[in-house]
Amino acid sequence: MKWIAGPFVALTISSLAHAQEVPRPQKVDDLVRLLQDPEVRSWLEKAPGPSSGAVREVDAGLAAWEAATRSRIDGVVAAIPRIPGEVLAAAARTRADALSNGKLPVFVVFLGLTAIGLFAERMFSRSRRGAEGLRERLLAIGVFAAAMGTAFFAFGWPAPPRIVLLASLLALVAYRTISALLDASVLASAVRIRAKVFFAVALIAVAVVSLGRPLSVDPATTEAISFCFSVALLALAVEGVVSFSGRPVRTRVALCLAFVGIWMLWCVGLHGLFWLGVYAMALPSALRFAGRAADEAFPSQPNSMKRVLLVRGTRAVVVAAAVAWLAVVWRLDPNSLVHSDPAVAAASYGLLKSVVVLLLADLAWHLAKSWIDRSLSVHDEAANDPSQAAKRGRLRTLLPIFRNVLAVVVAVVAGLIVLAELGVQIGPLIAGAGIFGVALGFGSQTLVKDVISGVFYMLDDAFRVGEYIQAKSYKGTVEGFSLRSVRLRHHRGPVFTVPFGELGAVENMSRDWVIDKFRVNVSYDADIEKARKLAKKIGAELQADPELGPLFIEPLKMKGVEEFGDYGIVLSFAMTTLPGMQTYIRRKAYAKIREAFKENGIDFATPSVQVGGEDRDGAAAAAAAIRTQQSKAVAAEGQLT
Repeated sequence: MKWIAGPFVALTISSLAHAQEVPRPQKVDDLVRLLQDPEVRSWLEKAPGPSSGAVREVDAGLAAWEAATRSRIDGVVAAIPRIPGEVLAAAARTRADALSNGKLPVFVVFLGLTAIGLFAERMFSRSRRGAEGLRERLLAIGVFAAAMGTAFFAFGWPAPPRIVLLASLLALVAYRTISALLDASVLASAVRIRAKVFFAVALIAVAVVSLGRPLSVDPATTEAISFCFSVALLALAVEGVVSFSGRPVRTRVALCLAFVGIWMLWCVGLHGLFWLGVYAMALPSALRFAGRAADEAFPSQPNSMKRVLLVRGTRAVVVAAAVAWLAVVWRLDPNSLVHSDPAVAAASYGLLKSVVVLLLADLAWHLAKSWIDRSLSVHDEAANDPSQAAKRGRLRTLLPIFRNVLAVVVAVVAGLIVLAELGVQIGPLIAGAGIFGVALGFGSQTLVKDVISGVFYMLDDAFRVGEYIQAKSYKGTVEGFSLRSVRLRHHRGPVFTVPFGELGAVENMSRDWVIDKFRVNVSYDADIEKARKLAKKIGAELQADPELGPLFIEPLKMKGVEEFGDYGIVLSFAMTTLPGMQTYIRRKAYAKIREAFKENGIDFATPSVQVGGEDRDGAAAAAAAIRTQQSKAVAAEGQLT
C-alpha cells in the first residue's frame, strides 16, 4: 500500500483545507487526525503492494502442493514397515467382531457363500446342457452372483465382517467376469494368463484399499498398501510388454517408459492426469475387446439394429464409464488442476460432456445407417407385385439421399452442442452461418437450382434407381444420385452424370407398364380372319410360357388391318408387358408369327414386278430376284427391330 499512502494523505489534507469554510463532521476530524499519526503513516508506507501479494500467493500454493506431496511420500515410506502389523490387527478385530456376535470367521463364511454360488451355477449349467459360448458363461456367472447375494443378504452380519465379505464377493464376481471375457477373446494363451494375473492383483488391491477406512486402518498405512500394489502392477505391466516379442524393441521401450510415467503421476497425486494416461493407453484396446465380446455373446446379422446397438452401445458404455469416473476423480481430488481456475474447470467438464454428446451422436447415426442399409438390402418375396416393386424402387431412390442428409444433420447438431458445452456462444455462429448461406446462395445459383430441382424430382417421384429414363439428349438407366446430380448408364455402356437443373422434362420408360405395337405386311390374298386366330393362339402360347408369362400384363392380339400398302395388307399387333421386357417378347413373337403364317399358307407381302412381252422366263426370273431381295430386307428389318 506504499504506492497509495502518500498521495492519498496529501489529497485528503488538501481537500479538507480547501473546504474549511464548510462545517466538518466530527468523523472527518478524527480521520485527519488518524492520518497525521506518524505510526499510521509509517505502516502505510511499508505495506506491500497487490502484485507482490499475488506472486506470494501463487508461490505459496505451489510450495504447499510440493510440501504436501513430499509429506505424503515420506509418510508412505515410513508406513511401509507397519503394514504387516496393521493388517494383522485389522484381521484380529474383524475375527473378534464375528465371533462375539455368534458368527463364523469371515474366511469360513466366504468359502461357504462361494460353495453355494458354485452349486447354483452347476445346477444351471446342467439344465442347459450342450449350450456353450460366452453368453452361456456370463449367464452362469450371473446365477453364481445371484445365489451368493441371496445367501449373503439372508443373514445378518456385524459391520466389519459384512464389509469384508461384500468387498471379497464383489472382487470374486468381477474377476470371474473378466476371466470369461478374456477366455473368449482372440488373445494368445500367454497374454491371457498375464492379463488374468494383472486383473486379479488389481481387484485384490481395490478390495484391500477400500477396506482401510471401515476397518480403522491408519490412512498412511492404507496409502502404503496402495503404493505396494501399484509397484506390483507396474512390474506386471512392464514384464508383459518386455516378454511380448511380437513388437519392435523401440515400441516396447516406449510402452515401458509410458507405464512408468503414468505410475509416477499417480505417485505425486495427479490423479486426473493419471487416469487420462490410463485411458490413452488402455481405452482403444478395451473398446475393440468390448465390441468383439458383445458381438460374440449376442450374435446377430451384420446389418441388424440389434448388433449395432450391442456393439456400439457396449463401446459407448465403456467410454461413458471412463468419463464418469474421470469426473468423479476431478471432483474429489483437491489437488487437481481443474480446481485451480474456474475457466479450466468449465473447459474440462465441457470436454467430458462433449465426449458423451459425440457418443450419443455416433450411436444414433449408426442405428439409422444400419436400418437404411438393411432396408436397401432386403429382397421382397413378392417380386412380381407391381406395388411392391414400386415401393422398393422408391426406397432405393430416397433412402441413400436421406442417409446423406441425416449424416450432415447429425454432424452439424453434434458439433454445435459440443461448441456450446465448451463455452462458445453458438447464437452469433448460427446467425453468421445464415448470412453466409444467403451469400453462398446468391453466388452459386446454379448449384442451388440443381439441389432444389433434385428435391422436387424426388417429391414428384419422377424416376427411381433402376428405371430407364430419357431427358433431352440424355437417356439411360438410373444408377444413383447425389445432392445435385443423377447418374445414368446408357444401354451401350457410357455413364452420364447430369445435374438435376439440366434434366427438364423426364420421359420414364420403366414405370408400371408399356404397350408395344408392331406391324406385319401380308399379301392381298391372305385370310385375315385366319391370321387373327393364329395371332390369338400365339398370344396364348406366349402367356402360358413359364419364362415369358409373368412378363405379360395383356396378351398379344391382332388389332386388325392398319392400311393397304403398295404390295400387301398391313396388319397391326399390340401387347402390354412389364417395362423393359417388350423388345425381348417382340422378338419371340416375330419368330412364332413367321412359323405359324408359313405353316398355314399366309404369305408375307413382297414387291412384285410384271414384265410384258414374250420373254416370260426373263420376267419370272426378274420377279424372283426382286422377291428374294425384298425377303432379305424384311428379315433384316425384323432382326434390327
